[in-house]
Amino acid sequence: MSQPLGGSALDARRRLLEQTLAEVRTRVAILEAALDPAHRQFTGQPVWVGPKAQQFAEDLSARRVRLRKAAQALIETIEEELRAVPAKSSSSAGRH
Repeated sequence: MSQPLGGSALDARRRLLEQTLAEVRTRVAILEAALDPAHRQFTGQPVWVGPKAQQFAEDLSARRVRLRKAAQALIETIEEELRAVPAKSSSSAGRH
């Protein structure tokens, strides 16, 4: 941004970031679990065997790991942005 945010704008930004973080955490939990049923099926009891099955199971596991890392990176980015915004602006703190 070209100009620093004022007290009420900082408070609004913080509230928006907190709401966004809560929503992203909820959606990340869904994303992280998306491949779990298939992963359990292919890494549990054999349902498909052979080299292609093994390659598929390894690819599925790798994709699951990448998905989880990408999802956590979203959360970390928002948390980092939230840490950069003061918890209470000095102008709004004096009003309470």
